[in-house]
Amino acid sequence: MNVAIVDARTRARNVSACSFDVFDTFLLRVCTTPDGVFERVYELARVSEMCPNVSASFVQHRIQAEAHARKKARQRRDSVEVHISDIYSYFPFKLFGLDRSALDDLAEAEFAAELELCRANPDMVQKYSEMKRAGYRVGFISDTYWNSQQLARLLRACSPELSWDFLYASCDHDSGKGEKLFAKYLAEQGIDPASSIHFGDNEKADIAGARRYGIRPQYYPQASAAFASKLQRETAMFELLCPERPSRLDHGGRTLRRVVAATSSDKRPGFHLGLTVLGPLMTAFDAYIEARRAQLAQAGRRVAIGFLGRDGFLPHRIWQDAHGEAAYLEINRRVSLLGSADTLEPLCDLLEKLGKIDEPSFAQMFTILPPAVKAFFAKCPDGVATGRDISRALPRLVDAGHVAQIAAGIRKRLLDYLRNTIPDFDSCTDLMLIDLGYSGSVQKGLRRIFDREGITTRLHGTYLLSLDDAFYDVAECDTAEGLVSDLVVTPHAKRMMLRNVALLEQICCAAEGSVRDYRDGEVLREDNLCPADQLALAAEIQTGARTFAAQARGLAPRYGLRPYAASDVMARWSAAILGRLLLLPDDDELVLFSNFSHDINLGTRKMVPMLDSNTVKDQVIARGLPIACTAPEPPMWLAGSLASISSSHAYLYVLFGTNRLPPNVFGETACGSLGIGLFGSNGRATIETITVFQSGLGELRLRIPIARDMAVATIAVPLGKLARDGIIHGVVVQSGKDTAQAADNPDVVRVADDRLIFAGVARNGRHYRADDERGCLLVRVDPPGSKVAIYTISLASLDCDRIVAVGEGERSMMLKQQMA
Repeated sequence: MNVAIVDARTRARNVSACSFDVFDTFLLRVCTTPDGVFERVYELARVSEMCPNVSASFVQHRIQAEAHARKKARQRRDSVEVHISDIYSYFPFKLFGLDRSALDDLAEAEFAAELELCRANPDMVQKYSEMKRAGYRVGFISDTYWNSQQLARLLRACSPELSWDFLYASCDHDSGKGEKLFAKYLAEQGIDPASSIHFGDNEKADIAGARRYGIRPQYYPQASAAFASKLQRETAMFELLCPERPSRLDHGGRTLRRVVAATSSDKRPGFHLGLTVLGPLMTAFDAYIEARRAQLAQAGRRVAIGFLGRDGFLPHRIWQDAHGEAAYLEINRRVSLLGSADTLEPLCDLLEKLGKIDEPSFAQMFTILPPAVKAFFAKCPDGVATGRDISRALPRLVDAGHVAQIAAGIRKRLLDYLRNTIPDFDSCTDLMLIDLGYSGSVQKGLRRIFDREGITTRLHGTYLLSLDDAFYDVAECDTAEGLVSDLVVTPHAKRMMLRNVALLEQICCAAEGSVRDYRDGEVLREDNLCPADQLALAAEIQTGARTFAAQARGLAPRYGLRPYAASDVMARWSAAILGRLLLLPDDDELVLFSNFSHDINLGTRKMVPMLDSNTVKDQVIARGLPIACTAPEPPMWLAGSLASISSSHAYLYVLFGTNRLPPNVFGETACGSLGIGLFGSNGRATIETITVFQSGLGELRLRIPIARDMAVATIAVPLGKLARDGIIHGVVVQSGKDTAQAADNPDVVRVADDRLIFAGVARNGRHYRADDERGCLLVRVDPPGSKVAIYTISLASLDCDRIVAVGEGERSMMLKQQMA
């Protein structure tokens, strides 16, 4: 048995004690991670004035200085414990325009940063008081580079009434909790370990260390492993979306999230997602709305608030919980556009953006079905037309005067609805329109309606995400702003987020269908096609989000946190939280949303899966990863579909969206040539030389163009010559009127397994092994529907190192051979 334990038990007078770890247990820091303290030192020591915009470098050098100091301490005295002065003695002062006399100044600045950023944890303060009343001796044991006098000063600054029976700082004893500090504490204080408790957050030092000496540990984790992983991804997302901005000082936003999460006993996956991710995002949006309302309400204005349905449903509920009643306005793009139309042009623009539309949807959308339109759909395959085709045909199918008459009726019914929904509508000077975003189409349509009806109420679009370059035609009297604007993230990154925003829309939506018209001041809705289990999951997530918002209102002041005090910091972290959810989902979230579906775009009653990894895989095979990153809808959730392939694919997509995915690294490079056999239905056979390409992920791709008049029945690919041992990712085909059009065609079709024959090749799933160089993959060719078809074969070689790309001269020769 450990000698220290024996000694402690010998001296013990049956004294029970309760000890607390200090940092991240009794004291919480108002920053995303502990190194946020170092970022604040950069500011307090005024290094930021001498060396601006290098806070990341300063923080990393402070971390490296500590690592260096601990390494030297271990070498000199077999202990890693150091004081703050030891750490700064290894800091590169000259790099930041300082000399060594600044050592004490930096140490003092760091302590000042601790005083500023630390908060007493009310839960631990309460537990501390309870243990004192129960007769326990109470105190602190901390692994820290602050000595006991500094630690005492910090504790009293955070909790002035605090008193203790003992306080141990590891740097004063050359030993930490994981080594001999617990033993020293037991021996010196005469503590009975069996009747004592230690609270801490570190599994190794606090939990295993206490247990080693017979003390009962009480684990106080900052976050679960899964939640901590999300937070790490958020930090990575922040640094990609806002690369020039410091990430560590968030005024307590992350600390608040940890605290709220720790208080919840509801472990349902949807609820937890709402509590830890969507709730913080929507609470920040709520604070943004309130700040904007207060700003608009100045100068005697009478401001009304309207949350636009259906996407504004969750923000509306959170607002009601916190502030009371506000209007929920069921107005969508289609209604506002129709009500404001006096020509066919807006209708054509709307139809142009639809993927497909059928006759019933047209009739419901426009409340008319002239005989010419009915005849048009009758000629379309399966009664379904593309949005582009019906848009171009509309001027000859519908009378413009009829459209103006219909628009006047919709305007009247809409205004009756607004007056019925918004108290004192006609006396309002300003109306805030709250929505997820993006281009202000409803706001613009409503402005045109108001102008036609002589209504002078100013409109103020207030959005979570704003597509700012779309606001060029917002009326001079109106405004449109977004929490996550193009001043927060770049337009390129914003479009990546909007490409994947369908997921956010689904989980924020009302359970009722979208508005189609009004009657007697009430809403007439479409059917909601979403499955019942999807609606139930969305409701569960929303409940979690509302729970966070409600708890945050009480806990933030209790813990001394102000996460929404700085609008710019709040906006950047909102972008990071949303970007992480949409662009870097974890496996739990992929499982959670695996069955989600989405209306493809108002034009049909067809629902499409939110996730579709197979379609994305085929796009990657046919067109390469960089081009697949621009794939059109569907799939609606492109980032999630890429994440379903691998987390690396999702991260590469984020790099692409933030302009950090070099095409010459992750594109394709010619790396060789290969002779393949083309066997015709007429018995003729030819050998063609094609170029072998290698992707940035190390995959090999063969693209084989086939013209219809070649009458090719089978393609023979000598896998044995290319790679005897490998993984077949798939075979896909694209079609077009010529090779260029086929190569650009996003409509990629996977060749079925029963069309693939492995000759002289053993196959197990996607893995194959060729007996020798004669082993072939035979692809049976279907007669091309277009003039040209391109068959693409993607595989990974397992029996050779990376193939080095060929030089420009050889590549040019191979490309000429392929063209010939």
